[in-house]
Amino acid sequence: MSLPPPPRKNPLLRTATPLLPPQPRSRRAFGLTAAAAEGRFALQKCADCGTVIYPARDACPACLGQSLRFGNVSPGGELLSVTRIHSTADPCFRRLVPIRQGLVRADAGPNLICFLLGDCAPGGRVTLSLKLAPGGDPVVCARPEGAPLSEIEDDPMWRQLTANPEHARVLISDGRHPAAAAMARALLGAGAAQVYAGIAEPWKPSPEADQLAKIDGVEVIDLDPRDERSVAEAAAALAGKIEIVVQCGFHYRPGTVMDANAPLRLKDMMEGGALGLMRLAQAFGQAMMARGADEPRPALAWVNVLSLAARMAHPMAAAHSAAQAAELSLAQSLRATMAPGGIRVINLFHGALDHGWFEAVPPPKVAPGTLGKAVVTALTEGLEDMFIGPEAEDFRDRFNANPKEVERKWWS
Repeated sequence: MSLPPPPRKNPLLRTATPLLPPQPRSRRAFGLTAAAAEGRFALQKCADCGTVIYPARDACPACLGQSLRFGNVSPGGELLSVTRIHSTADPCFRRLVPIRQGLVRADAGPNLICFLLGDCAPGGRVTLSLKLAPGGDPVVCARPEGAPLSEIEDDPMWRQLTANPEHARVLISDGRHPAAAAMARALLGAGAAQVYAGIAEPWKPSPEADQLAKIDGVEVIDLDPRDERSVAEAAAALAGKIEIVVQCGFHYRPGTVMDANAPLRLKDMMEGGALGLMRLAQAFGQAMMARGADEPRPALAWVNVLSLAARMAHPMAAAHSAAQAAELSLAQSLRATMAPGGIRVINLFHGALDHGWFEAVPPPKVAPGTLGKAVVTALTEGLEDMFIGPEAEDFRDRFNANPKEVERKWWS
């Protein structure tokens, strides 16, 4: 299914104010947030009696045990009843009525109140998922078991919980990134209306820029995130009509912290990475936040393409690691800043790219096409943190289990 292209906005109409669902959550409920951010369905489980618990609690309701841990559980369940809400006192949900909710008996044990997507019928089997609502809090959704995402992608509630790039206008900040062309193709394949790709110093030869220029639906623009004036000029022309920004500044140079030119390397990488992100956020962020509820074409998301070095420094790429860590820190600040506008900030983490600068790194490596598909997946599934490729997924699991193991492993 696909929605028709939205009409041009009437400039005489008021721009709707972004509104968020009720925000208060218990400390325990943030375990659901962590699972929803990565696209997992995880609930609390009592280590003493094995009871699966929902909503999140401080003590097991069956045995009063306090050893409760979040873990992935079966997402299946049976829909027991359906309720259609036609009126609500909450300003955010008033825009979405009628809202369908249902009571689901999960295969894992507990009963859950869920938002219903697609043609869910009482007594039928459903698949449960955790998603992040605007503002970043988790909600439980249910769709018919076996139904592909393509059958529910036009559901108004689902579109509130994701950032589908269909009919969106997208800015790729660095058209020289090895995966820029692949990202542009993937976004256009997902229905994006237009992709703008920034090229710094366009007079320099660039095979990536040549690839982008040959893709229908891509417009190459003069944009240098290292130059405040260049960013301001691009924002003056585009900030009011960009729904998705992909910040992917790429400038990788290996080297240890004791190399003679390490400070210069770090400065160069910071200019295009962390400082480039800050300049773009200052130029485009406010306009996007103001349009967070500007239906039928609201601003949607900000995507940051980062290396695993943002999470753990690699001693043989010291300057790169420091620059990536700084960019991740700013991305986390940007997430909190843009949340009131309903804008999702998505961080993608990848390992070594299939590119000449990583020729000394053994496989597996991340192909440009894999990175392009990951950008679309994160947007269409409403993810907040995504690890791309086998190396990144292994890093995530090992880092969560024992960060010191990863630190020492990267020494060798």
